[in-house]
Amino acid sequence: MAGKSGRRRRRRGTWSIWKKLGVILGSTAMIVLSTGAVLLASKMTKIETTKLDTDKLNIAEMDEEVETGYLNVALFGLDSRENGLGKGNLSDTMMIASLNKETKEVRLVSIYRDTLLQLHDGSYNKANSAYSFGGPEKAIRLINDNLDMNIEKYVSVNFNALVDVIDAVGGLDLHLTADEVAHMNNYCVETSKVTGVSYTKIEPEVEGDYHLSGVQAVSYSRIRYTEGGDFKRTSRQREVLALIAEKVQDMSLSTINKIIDSVFPQVSTNFTLAEMVAYAKDVKKYTVGESMGFPEKNTFADVDVIGSVVIPDTLTSNVLEVHKFLFGSDGYTVSAKIEKIEKDIQIKAAAPSGGGDSGNSAYGGTTGWDAGTGSNNSWGTATGGYGDNSWDDGSGGTGWDDGSGGTGWDDGSGGTGWDDGSGGTGWDDGSGGDGTSQQSYE
Repeated sequence: MAGKSGRRRRRRGTWSIWKKLGVILGSTAMIVLSTGAVLLASKMTKIETTKLDTDKLNIAEMDEEVETGYLNVALFGLDSRENGLGKGNLSDTMMIASLNKETKEVRLVSIYRDTLLQLHDGSYNKANSAYSFGGPEKAIRLINDNLDMNIEKYVSVNFNALVDVIDAVGGLDLHLTADEVAHMNNYCVETSKVTGVSYTKIEPEVEGDYHLSGVQAVSYSRIRYTEGGDFKRTSRQREVLALIAEKVQDMSLSTINKIIDSVFPQVSTNFTLAEMVAYAKDVKKYTVGESMGFPEKNTFADVDVIGSVVIPDTLTSNVLEVHKFLFGSDGYTVSAKIEKIEKDIQIKAAAPSGGGDSGNSAYGGTTGWDAGTGSNNSWGTATGGYGDNSWDDGSGGTGWDDGSGGTGWDDGSGGTGWDDGSGGTGWDDGSGGDGTSQQSYE
């Protein structure tokens, strides 16, 4: 796929908000790599290391030069309230980090979390659900299956690690609107509660330039209730990461050591010590190049039970674009598997909602996850639908990642939803808010 030089071609032009995705993992991964071999080796015991069954990752066959000339790694950012790094946690951030071993350039591809893709069991759901179902192994397989990738390695991090990083570099200077100040203050309550780190509320809530602490800056990057919603949130994340990157360049060894002590316990990976040391020794040579989002070309659809999803338009063309972007290849052709998945996605996107998807474990029907109508039903066995299904909850009136019918993630009190404010929802809250005046930040 790649040219013999292994060099990527530069693309010119103004990036759209979709292509300039920034995530918490970007800065954390660079900090991990920039520690130096000796320091890294002494601190590795703090990281949660795992072993994955490579036979279950569905690694795609790649051109020999891509196989040997690039290191492709899956990066996952987890919104974990209990600091867990395994299955049961949604991967709000999903990225492919591709290192060109010759040029030392790293390119990033963000996978939009609400993209409708095929899971390991052949069912279809939002991309971020794969990690919740089966941890990094199933999430990596989702990327390999749906993007024809050959990923074996991963790094997962709890987003709260960023609080420690920002505090360690002395905080960040940011310009906030009055609305952003208000929402940031609200998010700070929950961020502080989860991390155990205190903060000072900004009053009065007016537009201006502010010096933000770790709790405040992370809360700012999580705002999604202003104009632009989730797209604007990713813009804030990129802004925060850019400021961190500037400060990281001048970090002292003692500061790096402090960051490692707080961040490494919130990191999970299947890189071995020898592998991490080998890549860390060249860290000064690495450069971060362009980034893009997947699917770059997309539409939206309401899919039964799952709700609003991002639809690749088309999967084939978007996968081609990713391979061209990462490996500079004009010779790659998508696999038959990608073509089959594309057809399935188009069928599901075109189907009218409300009728269920009998027999499909992702949608409900007669079996499956996020379905069921009876009490004490955590996985679902009945007819499926919006009003009475639940994930890990049997109290009734709940649903996973959907707020269209009084539903919620891991909550059965009604009027709630996980990370959705469109219909009286909030994260882990049952107050019955309207999505604008009573959003939940907890």
